[in-house]
Amino acid sequence: QVQLVESGGGLVQAGGSLRLSCAASGRAFSVYTMGWFRQAPGKERDFVAAITWSGSSTYYADSVKGRFTISRDNAKNTVYLQMNSLKPEDTAVYYCARSRAVLPDHWRAYDYWGQGTQVTVSS
Repeated sequence: QVQLVESGGGLVQAGGSLRLSCAASGRAFSVYTMGWFRQAPGKERDFVAAITWSGSSTYYADSVKGRFTISRDNAKNTVYLQMNSLKPEDTAVYYCARSRAVLPDHWRAYDYWGQGTQVTVSS
């Protein structure tokens, strides 16, 4: 079984940056696609970014393209989301998750989820 634990969220002013981390327990981390999703109050959970097990391919939602960067370090069983030029509309709980599919962008394709970390961007 795999446990995912997000960290790095917090309060930041518009235009600032944060780096989220997702640490995974278990020895099967590197064979999975890893993704980031976010959910604001009263809204559905939306895809943010995904990365293949090798780290060679990435996919981003249009809303974050050019501002966010997903990466992974399989030796550390950790996936990262570097968030730059943050906007108030980026405010949400951010979740990391794993999938057996290649760069899926829907939450139903992911089988394990972290507990989420809050990101709040002030005006």
